[in-house]
Amino acid sequence: MMNELISMNGYGAYVWSAFSFTLISFTALYFVTKLQLSREQKRFVSKFGSLNVEKAKAARSQNINREILSNTSNI
Repeated sequence: MMNELISMNGYGAYVWSAFSFTLISFTALYFVTKLQLSREQKRFVSKFGSLNVEKAKAARSQNINREILSNTSNI
């Protein structure tokens, strides 16, 4: 039974190599994206620092910032 699952009627090498490649690629993409996000967040904080309450309210009131904030709130 296990041997049939691995061999998949002769297509096992193709299927498992494709699955492995996809899994490795997606894992690498996740970590690269996470690393880039971390770098950009650090760069933002070093450039702008923290916003005071008044500046934060003004930034939220602008249309483009509302659009950006709505897209990033799921992270």
